[in-house]
Amino acid sequence: MPDRVTVLLAAGGEPWEARALQLLNPASPVLKRCVDLTDLLATAATGQADVAVVSAELAGLDADAVVQLLRHDVRCVAVGDDGAAALTRIGIADVVPANDLSALPGAVVAAGTCDVVADPDPVGGLAPESSGPGRVIAVHGPAGAPGRTTLAIGLAAEHAHRGEPTLLVDADPHGGAVAQHLGVLDEVSGLLAAARLVNAGSLDAVAFARCRRVVGDGLEVLTGLPRPDRWVEARPGVLDAVLERARDVGDVVVDTGFSLEDEAGLGRSISRNQLTLDAVAAADHVVVVGSAEPTGLARLARTLVELGDVTQVPVTVVVNRMRDSLGWSRRDIAGMVEGYIRPAAVHFLPEDRPTTDRALVAGKAVTELGDSALRRALAEVRGTVLGGQLAQRPPINR
Repeated sequence: MPDRVTVLLAAGGEPWEARALQLLNPASPVLKRCVDLTDLLATAATGQADVAVVSAELAGLDADAVVQLLRHDVRCVAVGDDGAAALTRIGIADVVPANDLSALPGAVVAAGTCDVVADPDPVGGLAPESSGPGRVIAVHGPAGAPGRTTLAIGLAAEHAHRGEPTLLVDADPHGGAVAQHLGVLDEVSGLLAAARLVNAGSLDAVAFARCRRVVGDGLEVLTGLPRPDRWVEARPGVLDAVLERARDVGDVVVDTGFSLEDEAGLGRSISRNQLTLDAVAAADHVVVVGSAEPTGLARLARTLVELGDVTQVPVTVVVNRMRDSLGWSRRDIAGMVEGYIRPAAVHFLPEDRPTTDRALVAGKAVTELGDSALRRALAEVRGTVLGGQLAQRPPINR
């Protein structure tokens, strides 16, 4: 960060604006006086400013706005007399009282020259750094919406709920849905932002922190592709570098795509499924999910065969939407699975549409909705995959 700090000013018509201009110029020149938050964000995107001085009462100022400013390496200093603690929680670097602006120049210089700015945490605490390299868990499954994203979110949220730093990575090359499931409004894809940093050789710990979003105690998210056609921006090898950096944050859960087909071997220069292939190859444990219906089980069987050609790491199989009305028991399905692969465990998630519907509408993980049959089943999966439990044969319906 340069010694000369360039400032954007968004006072929102507050009476202290003229005094702030006098104090800041010329030591910290004001590049532009922005009329509102939209003007501020647009100007920050040009990359010419270091600090934004904003009114604490500026319309629309929230954690999402602060994140967008941080994406462009613009740190925020607020001016106001109330709500300092709340402003700090959403990522504001410092708060200066409106009735005493003498501290404003120093606060601006300090914000503009600091090395690290914490990502805003909507619940009041940053996810702690892991004490050692984390594990990578790839959640995979066939086409037909068997519940990959629901399982990945539930697994990551349940692990974070146990006090373990967890990063959820959306690496679905066909258009990820983790952000939508969790109600994250993010104009910049965290995965693509990290990919650009990898290509530039600058994906360090500080830069990677700016790519992630904090969504709960100990749980962060690296949002996925905003549109399916942007998969070409994540070149081969990019996810390997991202996951290697992600291990420093904590345990990593990766939501992958549905196909393991290597299209590069079919005449294409690169494969759309490379993200999925890289995630599975880098994983310490693969969780394969399939639905309990006849079509879902057939697709699950094909996926288990394909997976055996791609990786040799432990595999846990999760059968989703299990219900008695299907006419077969858990023993029947476990026997089918073991005909194709020797899994670390076979788990069953019950059909619990009310809970999943409430989670989707609220933009939350199942863990956040309290006790339910689905959450208890997800906790069992987490125990096998991330809790260090010995694999056990699944319970059998007699």
